[in-house]
Amino acid sequence: MNLMAANLRNLNLVGINLSGANLTKANLTRTNLSRANLSGAILIGATLTETNLTRANLVDANLSDTILADVNLGQASFKEPF
Repeated sequence: MNLMAANLRNLNLVGINLSGANLTKANLTRTNLSRANLSGAILIGATLTETNLTRANLVDANLSDTILADVNLGQASFKEPF
């Protein structure tokens, strides 16, 4: 899914499946992505200010140059469990 430079501000995307999505330079400010599947997503240069990523799956997500300010990462996954 190509969402490059998409404006996704202030959306409620709880539980959405964005695995493998291209979110390069997307604006996800104040977006609720709790329990979202972002595994393998490309978030290069994306803005995630005040974004809720509680229990989100970020395994293998590319967060290079991503702006992470006041983000809730409670119980988010960054690697596969053993």
